[in-house]
Amino acid sequence: MINGAHVIIYSTDAEADRAFFRDVLRYPSVDAGHGWLIFKLPPAEVAVHPADAASHELLLMCDDLDRTMSELTDLGVQFIQPLQQQRWGVLTAFRLPGGGTVGLYEPLHERPHNL
Repeated sequence: MINGAHVIIYSTDAEADRAFFRDVLRYPSVDAGHGWLIFKLPPAEVAVHPADAASHELLLMCDDLDRTMSELTDLGVQFIQPLQQQRWGVLTAFRLPGGGTVGLYEPLHERPHNL
């Protein structure tokens, strides 16, 4: 049976983005060889949304968005999207050093981690 998921972020500056996940987000990692870091992620969820074209998006979650934004801002993270109140949570986004965008939100919905 499937026992995990592997997320790939394509980046124009992979070294800078790896350093961001290692040094700013402080995600533990293993070196898969030659400095190629594979990061442990917090518990994850998958949601499937209807759309006109297929795509994927990375959203990180937190329990207290204001506190998390403050902590990340102190570490030099710049948020590129004002807070948006959605029925499912409060959402913002920041840019990775390599140019990619990552969403960050505080969910207001029930989370499936105890299933």
